[in-house]
Amino acid sequence: MSSYTIALFLHVSGAIGYCVGIGTWLFILIGLWRAQRVEQVLSLINLIGLSGPITGISLLLILATGFYMAFTAWSLQTSWIAVALISLVLMVPFGAALIEPRRRSIAPLAQEAPDGPLTQALVHGTHDPILGTALQTVAVLLLGIVFLMTNKPSLTGSLIVMVVALAVGLVSGLLVSLATRPRGQDMGTHKNQLREPV
Repeated sequence: MSSYTIALFLHVSGAIGYCVGIGTWLFILIGLWRAQRVEQVLSLINLIGLSGPITGISLLLILATGFYMAFTAWSLQTSWIAVALISLVLMVPFGAALIEPRRRSIAPLAQEAPDGPLTQALVHGTHDPILGTALQTVAVLLLGIVFLMTNKPSLTGSLIVMVVALAVGLVSGLLVSLATRPRGQDMGTHKNQLREPV
């Protein structure tokens, strides 16, 4: 057993934890899309808080051990390592700017809403297309990084893998967001508002 194998173990464990965190968020998001009542959203948002620390700690573990192994056993000039680490570093502000604010906005919307059918604001919050697209893109980018770690391609191959992963994540995320738009729910809410007596 050496320091490298320990670092590798922690690196792989961090990758697993990050996958678990993002996967948990995606499953919660699917549940939020299917939710019909405020009470259902409230039960799901309690799980959201659990995924945040797992994802954050795992990402820090990946970066710390990744840099350690790159400096001690490999080199930052190794093509696939450089592309993988840069991709991970860029995912941090990406998640902070697009995912975290929208994640945090759902909880107060659900807590302020009365029990019963979802409010219009809560429908828009849980079906935010940017949130779904960003989460799905991060998940696919992570798969791209795992591909780099296991196949160790050249610089050109590494760049192609990450560009393809980014494109697949964005396109699939947009398609899923369009497919899950709450058209019927919006119309139903609008009809109910029209029927309410003045």
